[in-house]
Amino acid sequence: MSVSLSGTYAPIPLQGKLALITGATRRHGLFAARGVNLALHYFSQHDVATALVQELRAVGVRVAAFQADLADFEAVRTLHTQIVEELGHPDILYSNAAMAGTMLGIKAKIEDASMDEFEMCWRANAGGPFLLTKLCIPHMEKQCYGRIVFCSSIATATGGVLGPHYSSSKAALHGIMHWVAKQYSKKGITCNAVAPALIANTVMFNKPTPAHRDLVPVGRFGQPEEVAQVVELLVTNSYMTDKIVTCDGGMLPSSLA
Repeated sequence: MSVSLSGTYAPIPLQGKLALITGATRRHGLFAARGVNLALHYFSQHDVATALVQELRAVGVRVAAFQADLADFEAVRTLHTQIVEELGHPDILYSNAAMAGTMLGIKAKIEDASMDEFEMCWRANAGGPFLLTKLCIPHMEKQCYGRIVFCSSIATATGGVLGPHYSSSKAALHGIMHWVAKQYSKKGITCNAVAPALIANTVMFNKPTPAHRDLVPVGRFGQPEEVAQVVELLVTNSYMTDKIVTCDGGMLPSSLA
């Protein structure tokens, strides 16, 4: 009996899929343009999320906003339940939300990082995304299709400027990603991460300086739409999994291991 080594490949259209995007306070036109329905999570920016819902509904997709504190695991479970009841099970999970905590800077001392803030960052940046992944995977596994993307940071490789509470919590996502990708790839579920740096027009990086710009080889800051393009690649490509793709204007020489 001969065995095919090529396998089978058929592009899976995104139209009609449901994407859960956490920290969704910016435009997500790339998904909407492909006919993807959207569950938009926010923490505190209610007015921004409401305006975004109205904007995206005009495109013709189903979309709703949901509030939750991702550091509160019961709130995360409630968030997932509410989304399933209103829109259905997510086919795509983009864990974009993050808690920055206090910006300690590169000249801080380790005693400047409190244990309370360290734990809170880990709960919000690693625990919340892990729990949402845990809640979303059973449906993805059942239908043999799923896309999971974590928003990481190049701070996982450089230490960053925020502090060890933030960089370590983002690094934890890489371990989760590696395990999930290996465990579920044969079920049609891919799991990847995008690692941005110095993205302008974001809450995380709202006070850019010329000194920051000088760190970027391309000579300018990135834009949220450019990160979204990487996410779109990771969602549309069924052969890419277990990858961390940097989006940093050339600050690091390659993608992260």
